[in-house]
Amino acid sequence: MKATSRPDGFEVALTLAPEAGSVWFVFDGPKLVLRADGTLPTGEAPLPAVDVTPLGTLDGTSYLAAGLDGDLPGGFQSVPVRSGFGRLPDHHMGLAGYAAQVIEFARTHRYCGRCAAPLSDATHERSRRCPNCGLTVYPRVAPVAMVLIRRGQGRDTELLLARSPHFPPGMYSALAGFVEPSETLEAAARREVQEEVGVEVRDLRYQFSQPWPFPHSLMLGFTAEYAGGDITPQPGEIDDARWFPVTDLPTLPAAFSIARALIDGAVAEALK
Repeated sequence: MKATSRPDGFEVALTLAPEAGSVWFVFDGPKLVLRADGTLPTGEAPLPAVDVTPLGTLDGTSYLAAGLDGDLPGGFQSVPVRSGFGRLPDHHMGLAGYAAQVIEFARTHRYCGRCAAPLSDATHERSRRCPNCGLTVYPRVAPVAMVLIRRGQGRDTELLLARSPHFPPGMYSALAGFVEPSETLEAAARREVQEEVGVEVRDLRYQFSQPWPFPHSLMLGFTAEYAGGDITPQPGEIDDARWFPVTDLPTLPAAFSIARALIDGAVAEALK
């Protein structure tokens, strides 16, 4: 899960002066700005920028985030953040996700939602505060419960996988859904399974988590055993859902995703 996480050793800094060796995550809307050669901008002020936000340091290098101010200059390109996987080092991708969420927070929280006064950055934490009414707001993190359901043993193990209408053709994945207010992760996992495919599960077990900055989720991965019920895809949410043998799986999500990690782990356990 390192590909979308802040790297080990990274130290958050709320105040940081740009310098010659600084690395920048600049966003042209939702897209990440790279040099023409596919590397990140560096320097004290490599691009016209707004919402300049210190991120922190890693191995003596300072990292900052910003929004692009105006049109994209020559010698640069803007690309979807996800396209950086495989192009940028893992530690840069982890920080790119962090930077994207920080800049989205700055862009969408310029004014107080209670009294409409301009917000200002806090100096002791990653938040913004209203000087008029005292409201404090924080970057949004939306928890998502993801569940990989299994049945059978050994090489006869099957996985219940589904496809969303938004998936690429032929791709299937584990089930997932947002946690609702005042809901536990376990309750959300069971509810989403019941809503999306209509089956019951048992032995629900938490496995691991992954920050997913598209745009601001935290994925919580679970495995579960099938307990009963017929697969009934939820209209509008699930195009298709079915049992797949671990020896004959469909096209799966990208290797850096938590869904793929859950699936790969289940396959390895079944075939060991």
